[in-house]
Amino acid sequence: MRVTLMAFLAVVAPVFGAAHGAEFTVALLQMAPQGNDLEANAATAERFCREAAEKGADVALMPEMWSIGYTRPDPEREGWREAFQAKALRKDSPWVRRFADLAAELDMAVGVTYLEDADNGLRNTLTLFDRHGAEVFTYAKVHTSDFKHMERNMTPGDAFFTGTLDTRSGPVKVGAMICFDREAPESARILMLQGAEIILTPNACRLEELRLAQFRVRAFENLVGTAMANYPGENFEGRSVAYAPDGKCLVLAGEKEGVYLARFDMDKIRAARGKSIWGNAYRRPHRYAPLLSPERDPVWNRTDGNGNPYDPSVR
Repeated sequence: MRVTLMAFLAVVAPVFGAAHGAEFTVALLQMAPQGNDLEANAATAERFCREAAEKGADVALMPEMWSIGYTRPDPEREGWREAFQAKALRKDSPWVRRFADLAAELDMAVGVTYLEDADNGLRNTLTLFDRHGAEVFTYAKVHTSDFKHMERNMTPGDAFFTGTLDTRSGPVKVGAMICFDREAPESARILMLQGAEIILTPNACRLEELRLAQFRVRAFENLVGTAMANYPGENFEGRSVAYAPDGKCLVLAGEKEGVYLARFDMDKIRAARGKSIWGNAYRRPHRYAPLLSPERDPVWNRTDGNGNPYDPSVR
C-alpha cells in the first residue's frame, strides 16, 4: 500500500486541528555579529535574549558559533591558528556562564553557541541552559563541515544529546543538532529515538528551498518540532525557520535581524506521536546494518578543507 503525506494528514489532521494545548515557544535569534568580537557579540545576544523573554519565549536560540560570529580564519595569514585559538572559550568561562546567569534572571532557557576550547581540541558547540541557569547538555557538532578549512581543523562531537526543559507549561524534551548535521537524516532520527520532541538547530549558511525543506522533512518523518536560527544579511540571508510535525511552517524569517517566535502546541505533537505510522512506530532497525559500515563506493571519495583525501574514520 502506498503511504502518502495525505494519508498521514488524514490521521493527524484532527489532532492538529484541535484547540491549542500546552505551548512551547522558541525564540530564533537572527542576529548580525560584530565579526569575532567576543564582548560585542555577547552584548548583542543579551539584548536579543531580553527581547525574547519580553515576548514570552521559553527558550532563546543563537545562530551557529555565535561567540565569533562564525568568522572564518584566513589560512594564508601568518599566525592564523594562534589567533583562532585565542578566541576559543572553555565551557565554564565567564562568557558562557554569563548566559547561565541571564537564563536564571529572565526565567527563560538559553541555547548559547560558541567556539569551544575543549580538552580534545576546538569544537563547534551549543550549551543549553534551562530557565534556572542549570546546564541541560553541551553538544558539539558531529558532522563538522570538513570540506571547509575552519571546521576541518576542529574536533567533531562524538554523540547526540537530549534533555528536559522545565517550562511554565510543563516539561519538554529537547535535542540539538548544528547546521550541517541536518544533511544526515540520522542526526534527527537519533534525537527522536532518544525522546526529543523539539530539535533546536543553530545554523550558519544560505538556505535555499531544498535546505529549508530538510527541516520540514525531519519534523514530519520523526514527529518532532524543528527550530533553526540563522544569521541575517547578505552572507547568510536569514530565513530562520520552524516546522510542526504536520509540515506546517510556524515561522519563516526574512533577511533582516529580529527575534522570530515559533509556538509549538505540545499536546498536539504528543497526540500525533501516539497515532502516526511514522517516527519509531514501524521501523526495522535489524535491517540497517549498512548504515554502520565504514565501506563506501569510491564515487563518494572527497578531499577535505586542507586539500587532503578525506577519511571520516580518523576523527
